[in-house]
Amino acid sequence: MTCRVDYNDNTSLQWSNPAQQTLFFGDKKALRDNRIELVRASSQELTIRIGDVSLSDEGQYTCSLFTMPVKTTKAFLTVLGVPGRPEITGFTKPAMEGDVITLMCSTPGSKPAANIRWFRNDKEVQGTKELNVTGKSFTVRSSLQFQVDRRDDGVAYTCSVEHVSLSNPYMTTEVLEVHYAPHLEITHSLIIPQEGQYFKLECVSIGNPIPEPVLWSKDGGELPDIERMIVEGRELTITTLNKTDNGTYRCEASNHLGTSSAEYILFVYDPNALGQHGPDHALIGGVVAVVVFITLCLIIVLGRYLARHKGTYLTHEAKGAEDAPDADTAIINAEGNHVHAEEKKEYFI
Repeated sequence: MTCRVDYNDNTSLQWSNPAQQTLFFGDKKALRDNRIELVRASSQELTIRIGDVSLSDEGQYTCSLFTMPVKTTKAFLTVLGVPGRPEITGFTKPAMEGDVITLMCSTPGSKPAANIRWFRNDKEVQGTKELNVTGKSFTVRSSLQFQVDRRDDGVAYTCSVEHVSLSNPYMTTEVLEVHYAPHLEITHSLIIPQEGQYFKLECVSIGNPIPEPVLWSKDGGELPDIERMIVEGRELTITTLNKTDNGTYRCEASNHLGTSSAEYILFVYDPNALGQHGPDHALIGGVVAVVVFITLCLIIVLGRYLARHKGTYLTHEAKGAEDAPDADTAIINAEGNHVHAEEKKEYFI
């Protein structure tokens, strides 16, 4: 802090703290505080330095020039309280699917109060904020409550602390581990299995812990031909398919939270029989073509019928006029027909 005067008749300058304790009088140190040092002292300037600043140093400092009367100027020192590193509590390792857990993030010593933000992976989620005042600083807490499901397994929850005194936020992250019951599905290597082919079933399992071991069965009993039916971990391979392999195949696995199973119905096709069904597709195509052709014919016939009916109606008014010997007779005949037309009208819809 620097205090300067434009004109001074060799009168000493003095710095005093918010408690009105003299720090320096000219170049003479008045307060025993090793954090306070003299930088420069002259008749026109008094500069001091305060090291390791704390919140207790905040307040109004006074520079005095002891003339008659005494002249003073004041400076207010604002001290920012740097927040402490955040800490996340409330994690249960592992958490069970369906549990309701509350995560708490706290940071002490901030002034003004720090801001806490929560992130689920990279997406921000809203927490509940709480402030506690301790002297001139704040302890900030934020809680996040949610019901755990299997989608939370492996998710990173991050608490970020932002403050005017920080160039970059303080962050801390915890990864949630969730245990949940297994779920099984069976995938197969062929859409249409045929005799003589190589065929593989895989039991795809989802669960934490990983459900093990995987047990295979056929029609409620053991696999009947272990030479052709090879089990390797989660896979069941039938080296050469035949009709005796038809049936329901089942895989089952469990962990400490439960047991799950999946089924696949295998039907082995005869390659020769499949070939005989080839003409059926041509037959279907032919039927479709015939239906389209008949529809087009009906549209053409209907159009010609409507056009012909409309032409008859348009020439009906001139009936009798076309056989007249001259124009006058034609007009009289046409008028006569018009009179008769009043008695019998014809409509076209």
